[in-house]
Amino acid sequence: MSLRVRLVASDPIRRRGLSAVLAEAGHTVVVAAPDAVLFDAGPGEVPPAEAEAPVVVLADRMPREPPAGILPRDVSAARLDLALRAVAGGLLVRAPWPRESAGFAAAPEESPLTPRETEILTLVGQGMSNKAVARHLGISVHTVKFHLEALFARLGATNRAEAVAKGLLGGVIEL
Repeated sequence: MSLRVRLVASDPIRRRGLSAVLAEAGHTVVVAAPDAVLFDAGPGEVPPAEAEAPVVVLADRMPREPPAGILPRDVSAARLDLALRAVAGGLLVRAPWPRESAGFAAAPEESPLTPRETEILTLVGQGMSNKAVARHLGISVHTVKFHLEALFARLGATNRAEAVAKGLLGGVIEL
């Protein structure tokens, strides 16, 4: 599936490189009526509004209000292609980010979660219910609930979706 992509990049060298990546993936760079917008965020630049199409932002830091897609500027061509296709299809795309940019105080090598909590959060992020997680891990549903409450407290989350989002943004889990 070929996409129509509006490319916004203030650096002419980056713009040429990203245009080549888009062309190699079979996408067409357009000015109007795009399926997705690719925004290469330089220092202090603000991404365009998502009125015309979902936006994928390439940035060095996680913005406060992330758009439909946010990836590091050094993303591979294959991941960029997948991200554009995903946001054009209505999905949200988030890459793992350093913990400090997502609000984690832990050192980069340390996870704020125990290995079991990380395992449970990953399964929850895959859409499993408490009962399914318990069966998968061979533990009781009460134990799953105990671990979820503990990881909610550690992440400062109030529900499963928020915990998964914080885990993904903080690089604690990958789906």
